[in-house]
Amino acid sequence: MNVRIDPSWQRVLQPEFDKPYFELLTQYVRTQYQTCLCFPPAGLIFNAFDSCPFEKVRVVIIGQDPYHEPGQAMGLSFSVPDGVQIPPSLVNIYKEINRDLGKPIPASGDLHRWAEQGVLLLNATLTVQAHKAASHQGKGWEELTDAAIAALNREREHIVFMLWGSYAQRKGQFIDRRKHLVLQTSHPSPLSVYRGFEGCGHFSKANKYLEQHGLAPIDW
Repeated sequence: MNVRIDPSWQRVLQPEFDKPYFELLTQYVRTQYQTCLCFPPAGLIFNAFDSCPFEKVRVVIIGQDPYHEPGQAMGLSFSVPDGVQIPPSLVNIYKEINRDLGKPIPASGDLHRWAEQGVLLLNATLTVQAHKAASHQGKGWEELTDAAIAALNREREHIVFMLWGSYAQRKGQFIDRRKHLVLQTSHPSPLSVYRGFEGCGHFSKANKYLEQHGLAPIDW
């Protein structure tokens, strides 16, 4: 199957696009978008890949599901368009960056500037029905995003994987710790931020690791 996606990711993921599960997934998603209100907008489903080519990935942040309320989801995990109220988890991420690196807290929740620097903001599931969290889980997206993570693990070196919460940690459990840096803590949501995310220092740790391997740090 031919999929419109960044060419670098087309090369990596084409074997998945040719598998039966992906054809079934495509049929399901197409029907959902035709019959229900779904997010993100169809043109942004692969935004994480289109905004961060395979060879440029330096950091991976794994989310679970797109935001399911109108105007929020934009195909990048934890990110919302400029002008949209910043969700609580992203507020806590910004607070930790401020604590960790002393950077001012942004007024915008648009994380494109991270993606452009090589931060892959990847949700495990790339679509969702409005007002129904996790409604598109178990339809095949997880298999595709597992393949993307596996390709990064296999073909690249010295990537920082930020695994926040048990779901992301399970999804990244196969990552080779000898080739990459894996940072784990609780999810930044208000329910779990105090279980480890607050004070985790992941952003300075990521930059230190990148610099140690001759790579430019991220301007968080």
